[in-house]
Amino acid sequence: MVFEIRNVEGMNRNYMRRPLLVRYYLEDIHEARVDILAEVPWRYYPITREDVERMWVEAPAIYKILKEAPDLETARKKLYAYLSSWEFKIREGEIDLHPIDHWLAIQAINVFRNILSKRNEKIATFSTLEYLYRLAKDDPSVYDEVGMGFIEEFRHLFKAIHGTAKFSMGWLGERLGGEEPILKFLRSRGRQAALLRSEYLDRMGRFVLNYVKRYRSGLDPKVIEERKKNRQKILDYLGGTLDDWYDYHWQFRNIFKTMKHVEMLKELVPLTQEDIENIKLAIENRIPFGITPYYLSLFDFTRADRKNDPVVRSQVIPPRWYVETMIKHRKDRRYVFDFMREGDTSPHDLITRRYPLVVIIKVSDTCPQICVYCQRNWEIESAMFPEGIILPWRIDKAIEWIAEHDTIIDVLLTGGEPMILGEKRLERILDKLAQIDHVKNIRIGSRIVVTVPMRITDETAELLGSYIEPGKRNIAFVTHVEEVEEVTPEMAEAVKKLRKQGIYVYNQQVFRFWTSRRFHYVATRIALKQIGIDPYYNFYPKGKFEQKDYLVPIARIMQERKEEARLLPGIFRTDEPVFNVPALGKNHIRAWQDRELIAITPKYGNRIYLWHPWEKGVAPISPWPYVDVPIYDYLKRLEEIGDDPKEYETIWYYY
Repeated sequence: MVFEIRNVEGMNRNYMRRPLLVRYYLEDIHEARVDILAEVPWRYYPITREDVERMWVEAPAIYKILKEAPDLETARKKLYAYLSSWEFKIREGEIDLHPIDHWLAIQAINVFRNILSKRNEKIATFSTLEYLYRLAKDDPSVYDEVGMGFIEEFRHLFKAIHGTAKFSMGWLGERLGGEEPILKFLRSRGRQAALLRSEYLDRMGRFVLNYVKRYRSGLDPKVIEERKKNRQKILDYLGGTLDDWYDYHWQFRNIFKTMKHVEMLKELVPLTQEDIENIKLAIENRIPFGITPYYLSLFDFTRADRKNDPVVRSQVIPPRWYVETMIKHRKDRRYVFDFMREGDTSPHDLITRRYPLVVIIKVSDTCPQICVYCQRNWEIESAMFPEGIILPWRIDKAIEWIAEHDTIIDVLLTGGEPMILGEKRLERILDKLAQIDHVKNIRIGSRIVVTVPMRITDETAELLGSYIEPGKRNIAFVTHVEEVEEVTPEMAEAVKKLRKQGIYVYNQQVFRFWTSRRFHYVATRIALKQIGIDPYYNFYPKGKFEQKDYLVPIARIMQERKEEARLLPGIFRTDEPVFNVPALGKNHIRAWQDRELIAITPKYGNRIYLWHPWEKGVAPISPWPYVDVPIYDYLKRLEEIGDDPKEYETIWYYY
């Protein structure tokens, strides 16, 4: 098993000279490389002495220990002693805290202990404590090495440790009247109590729905009419008819993907100069790019600034960092960008296997539309790339391999996009899989209902549904709807056709920057349920460094689950938040026992986690280190697009 050792900024040079110190913990390592995330240019926010003082105000005792300690090791021991003493006082009830703040204080103490751990310093390859120590000593040189992300992490950690974070109020607490409405309910009984509680829940519900209204739904009548106009403009430009529009062959033939198409896009829809340059640079350097006519109609055709369609545009228009990084690693992209290390988890051509009872079979290696956040951008050449259509005999060989392994009960057909295959090709594949008795479920992993929903014809739905044999075999359809604007009447019609055939439709959402705003994914979940799609996974975006502009802190997906998704009915939030550990696969995010926060980088304030693989407790396996997105930088980006960072303040307390 190959594990990656992360080389993060600010690491202690002594640790750099002793890489074997990491190996005692990651016992499966037999090869290591400097992680490519070291290339990521996170934004640096310099600090002043006033910023540092604001941090120490939250922890005067910790400051005193660090200030007076003659050396780092003395400071470490005294901090351990202080934390133990403080925890004892909290647990004994000597410190008067709300039960929720009591709980948070214990969690925060454990996090700080983790950060103080010499073992964890060896894994992280630098000492977080050293920077706190130097800040307490007012070492002038440290001000060039530490940024606001680091300061804010510890300011909030210290608040949590000492019970001053007011986490117990909840982020909606003051907006809903504080404790008083709850106290009124608790003091009442019977119908009067029920009425008070119902009134309080009404206020909470209105708060939620007012947030949801911020996001345009593709099912909104006004949006539908706007898109009909967009559709007609595209048809007039391309010389097509309404019948052409609903013919998926026409959609496939008219994908915008070449330099000639850039000029067409410029005439059809407003684009910024930066967008145009990025698209051209991508095409010139054979970086995958493509937009279907249908998906283009989802754009806001009145403006280029992404005010109304940020998620839709960011799906397909690559940012500069992405393009330049893809160009830089063009020759070694199969090594650099294969985050999930499919090359190491492919026991047979076209097969990926990370779990005991399920396999992936890639039946195509291209798509009608290219998603910038694509997991397999290291092997996708371009939209509807002819060589990306896998030859039937190769698929047959892969299915034969599946037939030889009777532990496999679930097969996921994916790609690329499996639904670019015609009915005869699909029928050939499904016929062969249906002959394997140990295959109990066949999944179609497809984004076609988002990019070309008219591909799901009545005939296609009937074909897929014909392989359902109750008691023997099921067929499921799993898609990637990213946001509420993508949910359209056309998508609803496609899903309806599948469901009429008894096919369950599930969604895997990738939790990216533009979909991570307060209640954005709540709005999407509601729209999904409206058209019959069940939320399945909420993916933390894979830590592919070329997709820096799309990544969010792990804490945000935890916060969304607890503070937003939890307000929905249970049937609306059936998705499970997950993180993918390279080569090994999905692990839960909500469970504290599945990860450890072990360090904070000084310059940017990245949290460094150890992720415990899903096999923990099942088989001998070692954790995997991950450098997260800085929370401070994330909040600054939200502020730049008009969100109030104060609405996300509790993010700091999700470890």
